[in-house]
Amino acid sequence: MAKGTKYVAKEPDASGFIRYSDDENAVWHQLITRQMDCIPGRACDEYLAGLDALQLPHDRIPQLEEVNKVLKAATGWEVARVPALISFDKFFSMLANKQFPVATFIRCWEELDYLQEPDIFHEIFGHCPMLTHPAFAAFTHHYGKLGYKASKEERVFLARLYWLTVEFGLLHSAKGLRIYGGGILSSIGETQYALDSDKPEREPFDLVTMLRTPYRIDIMQPIYFIINSIDDLFELSKMDLMVYVEKAKKMGLLPPKYPPKTMTA
Repeated sequence: MAKGTKYVAKEPDASGFIRYSDDENAVWHQLITRQMDCIPGRACDEYLAGLDALQLPHDRIPQLEEVNKVLKAATGWEVARVPALISFDKFFSMLANKQFPVATFIRCWEELDYLQEPDIFHEIFGHCPMLTHPAFAAFTHHYGKLGYKASKEERVFLARLYWLTVEFGLLHSAKGLRIYGGGILSSIGETQYALDSDKPEREPFDLVTMLRTPYRIDIMQPIYFIINSIDDLFELSKMDLMVYVEKAKKMGLLPPKYPPKTMTA
């Protein structure tokens, strides 16, 4: 990943403990408390069950081993410390080995509402609750194994699938439309926008369409795809997704749902 970052991942001490400042813990507290107020009636039950299992502290940033005790018992996964940005090779290799990468820094106050880099709040609060669910965990593992073997071009298509499911996925529930994507659930603005706004399109899950759908990381998403249940992801984990990648490659990308970036001097 070529983009640079001003953030530096925290190093653990000899005992494996990562020390955070009072200010960093205060940022975590602000982020988690406001999201906890926002997600009821919006997050899916599977996410809420995972969040309850994790019992994340509100007054401080959790240690990775605290999270690992729950994940390992639930699905055999674990989180692993990484720098702020890692290569696609490293990313897919970690997922293929049931390790979810977590950059051990937290955003600054000035970037509280939006951060382009995935920080520890995004990874732990956004994604780890769903990793306690066997169907979601199986899909993520399968995705990592495929991505590790894929070509550079194929990985670009697979990235769209990840973005539109793991990061920004919605699902139908008996209670109505709910969120399971970690990119949404770690953002107060997108948590509200994804379900409440009349601006984005919300479409039924279609694998080839998703692989062909361009996205931008720096805007509210113009389109969300909806699965019928988390079990749909388990079905994906049993499929040869590369067949669909080849089909999407032949068909080409769909027109983007967003305007082009404006260049600044």
